[in-house]
Amino acid sequence: MVIQVDRVWRNARLATLAAGLPGLGVVDDGLIASQHGRIVYAGAASAAPELSSAETTDCGGRWITPGLIDCHTHLVFAGDRAAEFEQRLLGATYADIARAGGGILSTVAATRAASEEALLTATLSRLDALIAEGVTTIEVKSGYGLATAAELKQLRVARRLGQLRPVSVVTTFLGAHALPPEARGDSDAYIDLVCNDMLPAVVAEGLADAVDAFCETIAFTPEQTTKVFAAAHHYGLPVKLHVDQLSNCGGGTLASAYGALSADHLEYVDEAGVAAMAASGTVAVLLPGTFYFLREATMPPVALFRSHGIRLAIATDCNPGSSPLTSLLLTMNMGATLFRLTVDECVAGVTREAAHALGLGNDIGTLEAGKWCDLAIWSIERPADLVYRIGFNPLHTRVWRGQ
Repeated sequence: MVIQVDRVWRNARLATLAAGLPGLGVVDDGLIASQHGRIVYAGAASAAPELSSAETTDCGGRWITPGLIDCHTHLVFAGDRAAEFEQRLLGATYADIARAGGGILSTVAATRAASEEALLTATLSRLDALIAEGVTTIEVKSGYGLATAAELKQLRVARRLGQLRPVSVVTTFLGAHALPPEARGDSDAYIDLVCNDMLPAVVAEGLADAVDAFCETIAFTPEQTTKVFAAAHHYGLPVKLHVDQLSNCGGGTLASAYGALSADHLEYVDEAGVAAMAASGTVAVLLPGTFYFLREATMPPVALFRSHGIRLAIATDCNPGSSPLTSLLLTMNMGATLFRLTVDECVAGVTREAAHALGLGNDIGTLEAGKWCDLAIWSIERPADLVYRIGFNPLHTRVWRGQ
């Protein structure tokens, strides 16, 4: 029986990352076929069914991985924080700057002042840099509006990104990111505003795929975070959590109690939190760009994550204050050099595990039949080249939804 398909990629080496295969699920002399934007076959050419294709590409022995996934970004913002970078070089800490009214709040002011079109233009340049390195799916958070109209503006821009570029955009409402100046220090009242005004407005416009919060000494308490999560569950939205970045707030346990898709940062998470994450299937998202940029000293407990079988994703955390990073390839190198992740962990961390961190493991992240045909085709000798080199982009071709 001949199977009709739209496209075939042949003469390639595949890093399928498929379940049940060791390591990266490498297949030599690999072949991928797609129909209507989804993979029909991915595996050894010798085992492929008979195919009739409208278009066939000879990959010349290049490597194919799943399209890369940046599962934690704050991509939509205005302005920059280069001045604060200078302050940190002179000894100020991230927490010092935040308490003095800088940090997130300076970006909030710039983002509120920017028009939707200005925000879109600024964001597209950052998105294009990521796309140029093989990114096919990206998560984008709000959290620089901190008022209903401004949060909606950010999320509308995020949605428009997926209309203007061939990329899948997952949006996350992060109203509980910081306390705006007009709250006058009343964080409880602000959390009520997030839950009772902002979130209903976001849901009414269908602008969020998930809800996030920043649970930390300079942000919101576990009790306040619990209110946000309860409101998210009321609207049927999954949750994720910025937590345990600067101190142990019991974030792993809190995230797990609400079945969070991911807990992110996690430099100070304890073993009880890691065990809870393992029980709930919550993915650990590590953000080495932030660790590097803030010159942190406490590493996330990677050995604990491994021993408990936690899925490990890595992401750019692209944002103006603590990770002005638009390279997922450099993020992989940082994950290896700073956190001692292996090559397999780094590649899986921006494909298969990142997909699970977004709740999309059934649709993307591996090269398997039935999943979206999102591919990155690389001119490399081995997958280690993607992690080892710095300032090197070996992307040959990027495929999104079979195109």
